[in-house]
Amino acid sequence: MTAPLRTAIVYDFDGTLAPRNLPEHTFLPALGIAEPETFWADVKEEARAADGCEILAYMHRMLEVAKAAGVGVTREVLQAHGRGVPLFAGVEEWFAEIDAYGREKGLAIEHYVISSGILEIIEGCRIYPRFRKVFASAYAYDEAGRAKWPASAINYTNKTQFLFRINKGIDNVWDNSAINAWQPKRERPIPFSRMVFLGDGDTDIPSMKMVRQKGGQAVAVFDPDLFEQRKSQGRLERLIAEDRVDYVAAADYTSGSLLRVVVRGILGRMALRAG
Repeated sequence: MTAPLRTAIVYDFDGTLAPRNLPEHTFLPALGIAEPETFWADVKEEARAADGCEILAYMHRMLEVAKAAGVGVTREVLQAHGRGVPLFAGVEEWFAEIDAYGREKGLAIEHYVISSGILEIIEGCRIYPRFRKVFASAYAYDEAGRAKWPASAINYTNKTQFLFRINKGIDNVWDNSAINAWQPKRERPIPFSRMVFLGDGDTDIPSMKMVRQKGGQAVAVFDPDLFEQRKSQGRLERLIAEDRVDYVAAADYTSGSLLRVVVRGILGRMALRAG
């Protein structure tokens, strides 16, 4: 009997599996920040003033506002905030059902996250155990367990390196020698042709483009509530017009949704081409 073919579905997190940016749900409100727009404006200004990385700026800003509020930031604190993050409709049931569909088609589905969001908050989310690996921005901690600086910051450009880590079967962030080592394509555990990328924003564009160029598929998802408020149409139009994505669907993961049909169709086609 032929072994199932390893196949990866790779997700962004903020705005893809959960609405908005993760700190906006409970972390910032707990610090007295009711208007997240002010927080993000300060982040942009800090990055601009330092001519630096916006992801590093927002991770630093999170620690600064927590310090000003007298709140210690530990892994446990961030994970607790993750438990309060809402998910898009159908997300919790999605994984088991897609895995079962993959098995019917001879595919062993593996779920990954590549996100600029905070790893420790994602760790607290109910769906965290569903992922083989989460690559996300994370903190380093001092001896007392307090976050002291960013250990990794994932931005729109370096997201692509983690696609290669998945492609080569490297389940860590630190090993640069393995990611740079030459490996024959036929020996790579998950070829790009069996990779699907789901993302929602501009930070996902390089990853979407690279997956497509290498034979995989890219799906842009959008928050249905923001779409109704006409806050995402222009971005979606650009993604389609600039040939960045293969499909566009609402972030509705329920049975019978367009997104469910699209992803099942992609997986079915991958199985046929591998057969």
